[in-house]
Amino acid sequence: MSVSGEPITTCSPSRTSADALAACGGLRSLTAARVVMVGARGNPAPDQIEDRIMNAVSNSLTFSTVSSVFTGSLSLDALRARVPAVFAPAAHQSLSPKYTFIPTERVLSGLMSAGFVPVDARQAISRRGSPVHARHILRLRRRYETVQLRDSIPEIVFLNSHDGSSAYQLRMGLFRVVCTNGMIVSRGAFPAYCVSHRGNVVDEVVAAALNIAERFESLAGQVERMEHRQLFKDEQHDFADRALALRFEDAALAGMQPSALLAERRVDDAGADLWSVLNRVQENLMRGGLSRRSASGRLTRTRRIISIREDVRINSGLWDLASGLLSA
Repeated sequence: MSVSGEPITTCSPSRTSADALAACGGLRSLTAARVVMVGARGNPAPDQIEDRIMNAVSNSLTFSTVSSVFTGSLSLDALRARVPAVFAPAAHQSLSPKYTFIPTERVLSGLMSAGFVPVDARQAISRRGSPVHARHILRLRRRYETVQLRDSIPEIVFLNSHDGSSAYQLRMGLFRVVCTNGMIVSRGAFPAYCVSHRGNVVDEVVAAALNIAERFESLAGQVERMEHRQLFKDEQHDFADRALALRFEDAALAGMQPSALLAERRVDDAGADLWSVLNRVQENLMRGGLSRRSASGRLTRTRRIISIREDVRINSGLWDLASGLLSA
């Protein structure tokens, strides 16, 4: 990733060079999905931004009263409390003049106007840097979702920072209702878009989100194939072994057996199908709480993954492992 605001290319699975070229330089190829945001250029007055977001939030909260899927939609006050970096007034002072500062709240306003609802948000813990410039992640859903999955809801995962450590990133995600787990689909399976901090950022981020949402149906098809793919015991243990390596590079330092990742936390997690195994392993890895021996031999428990960077890395790695089994 660029730390100076230089353009960052779009990441996607097996694409032709023409497609890749078209996707670089700010997603210029997505003209069919572009939504032109009136008044989006430049930095509008804070009250204008606030009014647009408040209107969009009000609409989403109205919808949430008739659909349990969206009862967790976030208000503006909740977003401000959870992720102050969304409302950063300016970029970090260390960035070069080439860096175009567009606050996340303005991009979020564009996404909400295009029909996306924020349902979760958090930001990195900044020990030395400024908390208003830290890396942050938002999860959004379409206000009217037409893709139906047995136990999950497709989402847009949006990442950004105002300290130069991240471009605007958009990825595909899934929220599993049973365990309230949020998965992130790997860029090897479906496209992930990176938009640099330059130019007409709002339009390009909205276009990328719409492009990703158009692939929700394909994502649902992949999940259904995972639900039908039964795993033998040795396949389950091999999957858990590879998953553990994502968390601990040296298996000797893990201090636990890979089979611990296959443990069921609830009745709904039972099953030998790939989807059930993936969800059990993902929850056990991400939420922690499993017994292990430290390097000193002391009995301890694995920690919950709270790092945004590690969240994305491990979730993407797990999805790649599951996708590999589908094609095996």
